[in-house]
Amino acid sequence: MAIASGMLICLLLVLLASLLLRLLVPLLRIHLHQWKTMRAIPTPPGAYPLIGHALNFPTNAGDFFKQLMEGTEELRSQPLFKMWLGPLPILIVYHAETVEAVLSTSKHIDKAYMYRFLHPWLGTGLLTSGGDKWRERRRLLTPTFHFSILETFLEVMQEQAQVLAGRLEAHADGAPFNCYRYITLCALDIICETAMGKKIYAQSNSDSEYVRSVYKMSDLITRRQRAPWFWPDIIYQLLGEGKEHSKRLHILHSFTKAVIDERMVEKTSLPNSQTGQGTNRRQAFLDLLLQTRDENGNLLSHTDIQEEVDTFMFEGHDTTAASLNWALHLLGSHPDVQTRVQEEILDVLGESERPVSMDDLRRLEYLDCVIKETLRLFPPVPLFARTVAEPCLINGFAVPSGVNVLVVPYALHRDPRHFPEPDEFRPERFQSNAVRHPYAYVPFSAGPRNCIGQRFAMMEEKVVLVWLLRRFNVRATQSHDELRLLGDLILRPENGIWITLERRSL
Repeated sequence: MAIASGMLICLLLVLLASLLLRLLVPLLRIHLHQWKTMRAIPTPPGAYPLIGHALNFPTNAGDFFKQLMEGTEELRSQPLFKMWLGPLPILIVYHAETVEAVLSTSKHIDKAYMYRFLHPWLGTGLLTSGGDKWRERRRLLTPTFHFSILETFLEVMQEQAQVLAGRLEAHADGAPFNCYRYITLCALDIICETAMGKKIYAQSNSDSEYVRSVYKMSDLITRRQRAPWFWPDIIYQLLGEGKEHSKRLHILHSFTKAVIDERMVEKTSLPNSQTGQGTNRRQAFLDLLLQTRDENGNLLSHTDIQEEVDTFMFEGHDTTAASLNWALHLLGSHPDVQTRVQEEILDVLGESERPVSMDDLRRLEYLDCVIKETLRLFPPVPLFARTVAEPCLINGFAVPSGVNVLVVPYALHRDPRHFPEPDEFRPERFQSNAVRHPYAYVPFSAGPRNCIGQRFAMMEEKVVLVWLLRRFNVRATQSHDELRLLGDLILRPENGIWITLERRSL
């Protein structure tokens, strides 16, 4: 009996070893092919077998981003370099020519491997999907960002900007304070009402579970992306971070699901609600999604709608909030630029606090330059990545299919060939008709997969800055070194944005 049991165990071990070999050998072949093909591409020292450079990456997001930026600066003369994150090769690109090779084509539109960690939250919506699904979803959603529809959101943006200005009154003519959370909550109120038609009153209820969960989920995802030992789901779900991830995911999905269900019930009970007739309710992106049909004439499923709403909620508030905070810091650090913006606002809007029209926004040309220069210096998404779909050449180097390419806008935007004295804040760069490389400036990505919401973001930033700069003079109280940048999913300052406010008389 014991001999039979032993033989059975041996047989099982042999079968298990055979199975592992069948799984590992193809992966090893791919790895060796990638290594040989890209051998000529420069790489920093310190890579280890299997885990690559992963042990060299600091766990702190600020230290990680600083290390990556120092690497791009040291290798500025190189058009690209490669790193190994576990068994995955990552090409780092930060020259306009190498960025163009990746972004300009419709071939390399799939997001990189690390985006799979967003799938539990965002599904495979517009941000994370690839291939035919992305093409179809982009075609369906493009009309929802039409100029005439964006104009209907102007009232929401102004209402929430006024709430923000009112809340900041408590700090006027007072001590320095951290404005980051105030701005973020305003952006969250705007996106909730425009995306879902739901007021969450984040500016007056900043301790809500939903608000906390949005921040926590972003932190958990970026920590997991940097640690290959957290990648296997079966391991991650057993750990404390995995359990916290599941908890936050439930809160986020429950909230958006409840809003979608409520909206669907309203749509059924109020047949004319989709046109706004018979109700005072504003249209939201959700209402437009509920009316959207695919190429076969079928309405989007509940899952389709939820993943797009979750995507709008994430992408539509965090990026804009970060950009607004950076703009306040830069304006507060450059009083001459701020004065010029305020003079332009006065010239366009006069001395009253009347609502801002779309025509007003078009006429605020210098403010537009300020926002663009802010996006150059502090791109809200400091890193994003694609997968090479087929073997290609990037700046003369052979790159096999399946390799992840990391685009680094933060470093790209500091290329002195295109932006002389790149660390200086000069909005005038965007006033001139100087011709620069079309891929030297990509705050909203570029090419076929550029950001669908960039006009929405620019519009919101202008509206909020107008309402704040009409009422206050802003002064920054931090130097650049004191900000300490965190290169998470969004580029944030570790220590917040500290400013003082001085009331202005109109």
